[in-house]
Amino acid sequence: MEDREIKGLEEALERIWEVARGFGLDPYPVRFEVVPATVMYEIGSYALPGRYSHWTFGKAYHRMKTMYDFGLSKIYEVVINTNPSYGFLLETNGPVQNKLVMAHVLGHVDFFKNNVYFSKTNRRMVETVSAHAGRMGEYEFRYGRKTVERLLDAVLSIEEHIDPNFFIRREERAPAPGAPKKQPKQPGRYDDLWNLGARAPEPEAAADEDDRPRGDRLPEKDLLFYVMRNSPSLKDWQRDVIAMMHEEMEYFVPQMQTKIMNEGWASLNHARIMRELDLDDNELLEFAELHAGVVSPHKGQLNPYYLGYKIFEDIERRWDSPTAEERAKLGREPGGGRAKIFEVREMENDVSFLRNYLTEELCEELDLFVYELVDEEEWTVTEKRWERVRDQLVSNMTNFGFPYIVVADGDYNNNRELYLKHQYEGAELDVNYARRVLEHVHTLWGRPVHLETVIDDEPARLHYNGEEHDED
Repeated sequence: MEDREIKGLEEALERIWEVARGFGLDPYPVRFEVVPATVMYEIGSYALPGRYSHWTFGKAYHRMKTMYDFGLSKIYEVVINTNPSYGFLLETNGPVQNKLVMAHVLGHVDFFKNNVYFSKTNRRMVETVSAHAGRMGEYEFRYGRKTVERLLDAVLSIEEHIDPNFFIRREERAPAPGAPKKQPKQPGRYDDLWNLGARAPEPEAAADEDDRPRGDRLPEKDLLFYVMRNSPSLKDWQRDVIAMMHEEMEYFVPQMQTKIMNEGWASLNHARIMRELDLDDNELLEFAELHAGVVSPHKGQLNPYYLGYKIFEDIERRWDSPTAEERAKLGREPGGGRAKIFEVREMENDVSFLRNYLTEELCEELDLFVYELVDEEEWTVTEKRWERVRDQLVSNMTNFGFPYIVVADGDYNNNRELYLKHQYEGAELDVNYARRVLEHVHTLWGRPVHLETVIDDEPARLHYNGEEHDED
């Protein structure tokens, strides 16, 4: 990119920032970098720059880069939730594209800073993951790359099974048995996982706890934390690896909790900021085309940009022009729309956002419906009643769409075996996939593992003892 184009972007950013602040946005400072596609897709595949190496990241990079090379998809921007935040612009973007992206990024960063679900996130996560990668490299040198990779494979198979309320519950946690007595000081919050708010146990109590994996409160939603803390087979360095990965997963939880809101908020604000810029007719047409591509429905799937954008617009409209009944019963006064969407941006997550603000009128306007595979032959619309559609959307987002698995017993059969329970709510597990995950859990636990679930509408239990699978 030429110096003239860089200068133009800098001037545009000053104006975009001015307009954003005028609309009431309050983002962290943002450092923008213009990068080639290879860098953009590397950051996109790793989710954070400088992260540890694993084959799954390479697989994601290859897939995204191939789609880009064949013109099938394109990442226009990547934004990192830190303070200051980082925004990456693709060097092949045109001036209007980059202006839209910068406005969109400011919307995201305002959301990161002000939404309550992000309030406990590590704002120095880039430095933290770099420190993690350094320690991972040391373990690879000491124990061998294959050994570390097998551990990472096992941990990644259950990384989503952490407690979204871990921030709230951290002060109730005790230090993990076998944790190093003195943790190395690293940038970020690594020490928090072991020590924040935890009182050191008496020596005898600690010795007792080492032999009693059931000492934690059960059932336990945070499978990753429980295994790290109570596994009878893990070594200290392995617990350290799991602690690092748990901390990284904590960082991503708020983004998983607010995907629709976050994208909707950024899209709403990029549209309003762009309309305030001094664009000529051709630039306005290009912007309109780009914006329509972002906030348009996708055939056969939900577009979070579109859904979040429309709900925020609807909230503002309804609070700006309340009905006579709303004014009488709820005390709403005209003109409260802007304040209301800022309140929603601050207090809600996707589940409460949809539950509280997806209306019958919006469901009809957006033509939302539930469809299912009937008789394993064809996809059929099975539900159009708006309450059922809303409830299905909420259900799909509960626990981020993953099966709800809890630790029910850490000393099953009085033999330190791990007993997991699937909180069945109508959706059965993929049995073959579940068996593969049990193998990974066994790698971490080192003793037989069991999973209670439902198969073909009947209660069932899957077992794995390290050599063979069984079912009853």
